[in-house]
Amino acid sequence: MPAATAQRRIARLASLTAVHRAFHWLHLHQPQLRQWQLEFVRIPAPPFNEQARAAWFLDRFEHLGLTNLHIDDEGNALGELAPTPPEAEVPEKPYLLLSAHLDTVFAAGTPCEPTEDPDSARIYAPGICDNGAGLAALLALAAALRYAQIQPPIPILFAANVGEEGEGDLRGMRHLFSRGPYHGRIAAALALEGGGTSTVVTRGLGSRRLRITISGPGGHSWTDAGTPNPILILSRALTEISHLRLPANPRTTINVGHISGGTSINSIPESASALLDLRSTDPDQLAHTEIEVRRILDATLAAASREATRQRPARTPAKLEVTLIGSRPAGALPDDSPLLETLRAVDRHLTLRTEPRIGSTDANIPLALDIPALAIGTGGLGGGIHTLQEWYDPTGRETALRRILLTLLDTAALIAESFTD
Repeated sequence: MPAATAQRRIARLASLTAVHRAFHWLHLHQPQLRQWQLEFVRIPAPPFNEQARAAWFLDRFEHLGLTNLHIDDEGNALGELAPTPPEAEVPEKPYLLLSAHLDTVFAAGTPCEPTEDPDSARIYAPGICDNGAGLAALLALAAALRYAQIQPPIPILFAANVGEEGEGDLRGMRHLFSRGPYHGRIAAALALEGGGTSTVVTRGLGSRRLRITISGPGGHSWTDAGTPNPILILSRALTEISHLRLPANPRTTINVGHISGGTSINSIPESASALLDLRSTDPDQLAHTEIEVRRILDATLAAASREATRQRPARTPAKLEVTLIGSRPAGALPDDSPLLETLRAVDRHLTLRTEPRIGSTDANIPLALDIPALAIGTGGLGGGIHTLQEWYDPTGRETALRRILLTLLDTAALIAESFTD
């Protein structure tokens, strides 16, 4: 039985002296992890401006003894833990990716100085959990592996990557899997994401993000009355979109997250725009929903143009522009995947409950490419995610780090075995 075989593998792995040394490092160095987390969270990492934090991580990777250190063309900070001796490596041997995203949702200029609660273990700061917890875990695992002198059978690529949040559109992961020297060589991926010990994201939630802009000639509210009003046209379209009947299975959602337009109360605006977030667990349904949204936009604009022409034939008609500003592919880790079987065996060994979930994470990219991947919590508890009141309590995160370490090492061994075969 595959489950029993995996269980025996994990039991043997957990009994190794080197693995116990790694566990020992994780147990003794929780204060060090907290200190690292306090240090790097002070470095702003707003979308598309993660350079300073990436440089900090590259320096830390060097101190931890990783090799082939560099920041790639997209801004990802990268380092490798390779088999020893390096000359023993097979040139085309696959990599196992371990990553945590550098960026936060917070705009440049957001105060990010952490505050420690004197009455508890909590730390308050924007991004302290998402993804301060994941980034601290990335360093912890590199340090523990190096301390224990564990030599993986294949290279492990450590990535502090850019572009996971919002309009970053997973650009760091897209680069790793589609361009550059690691393209086609990553056999599996573990993305370290936030707190929690039992949760794991095994299904990637697909999304399409649109910027809708209605434009017109504008004018004075009295003398130019009858001129197409972009705000009214956009409002009609959004109302129609809100009436779309979306399926519960596959679950599909539409959100209007931002609206802007106009200059004054007595001016017909020249433009109005809205940001739409479309999500679905099914890629075909996601595509169908986008088609319906675009159909409503076209129909609303056409109706508004006919109405404006009847009132004032000489007026310039309104125009519609739909810009794709984000696209996250959907994907899923098969239930019989060796990676998922490994995680379940690890959880049984640690007496944890495996809680598979769906989410929109860096794992979306490899999952959509049919590369085994998951996004995994790194322990502790967090709250106020994506708000200025975000907090993280690292109490108990050692168990989650053991969980990741065992999953990482067993997965590396399975990949190496399959490569040899």
